[in-house]
Amino acid sequence: MATAAATPKVNHIGLPILDYRGGKSTLCAGCGHNAISERIIDAFFEMGVEPERVMKMSGIGCSSKSPAYFMGRSFSFNSVHGRMPAISTGAIMANHTMTTIGVSGDGDTASIGMGQFVHLLRRNLPMIYIIENNGVYGLTKGQFSATADLGSRLKTGVVNDLPPIDTCALAIQLGATFVGRSFSGDKKQLLSMLKAAIAHKGTVLLDVISPCVTFNDHEGSTKSYKFMQENDEPINEIGFVASFDEIEVDYDSGQIYEVEMHDGSNLRLRKLLEDYDPTDKANAVRTLMEAQDNDEILTGVFYINTEKPTFIDQLNLVDEPLGTLPESLTRPPKPALEALMAALK
Repeated sequence: MATAAATPKVNHIGLPILDYRGGKSTLCAGCGHNAISERIIDAFFEMGVEPERVMKMSGIGCSSKSPAYFMGRSFSFNSVHGRMPAISTGAIMANHTMTTIGVSGDGDTASIGMGQFVHLLRRNLPMIYIIENNGVYGLTKGQFSATADLGSRLKTGVVNDLPPIDTCALAIQLGATFVGRSFSGDKKQLLSMLKAAIAHKGTVLLDVISPCVTFNDHEGSTKSYKFMQENDEPINEIGFVASFDEIEVDYDSGQIYEVEMHDGSNLRLRKLLEDYDPTDKANAVRTLMEAQDNDEILTGVFYINTEKPTFIDQLNLVDEPLGTLPESLTRPPKPALEALMAALK
């Protein structure tokens, strides 16, 4: 007698997790980027976001191949090196009703793309920006990137003598409204942060330490699996309750800081560092700077602001996506242009 096939689990909008998967990864076996892709799949599935309502953005590098490996039914654009922020800005202006997630790397963001990255932050563009940070240029044989820690060592024995760029501290200072760091090997923490990121309205910057198993997973690396497992210092324990879930707390009692997200969901942070307030901008930057001086790698949600207007709010855009409006509503008529030119004479 034939056994009936098991009914696949579906989320609250009735979709199975298979609808959130993408192509088969071509990255190195064990690459931290693959673990991040899996958590992105889980987060969007559990939050019940329709894949067709998602725009995936990327630049150039191993990290920027990642969007091919999740949500194959979503819209996707792979830009030139370092130009993802500009492409994302244009796409979001055309249709701000979509959920936008960008995946970049430490080279694509902190080197060639830095000039565009900082302007995305100051605008508070509503998108999730993930940096898959391994401290090396994986596509060009493992040279140090701009996020490599001072004193870290390559497989060749070369020691880095330049200080790193802390993208989290930079993001907080320049205007991002949800900033955190995680480790690709910490499934629970990263998943909670991604779900909170989906519920947030504004620029989300997630710096995810993602070991490169080919070029930067050796003794002397500060972004290897072993180093992160031994030196990861969480500043808070993260719980997330979606607006459609039964409210439960899955960690021990303690000092709780709760933030209501824009969609009604709740981000719950149990403080592990005494008196840490994730809404205190100056304290967040100071905490990161002190950690850098002490050679510590902090993870968790460093800063969150649910009150600051987004770029969409600042521009007073209409509710309808600009890309769907007729030319008669988006282009000034000839008399208006003639009047403007006459006024400038």
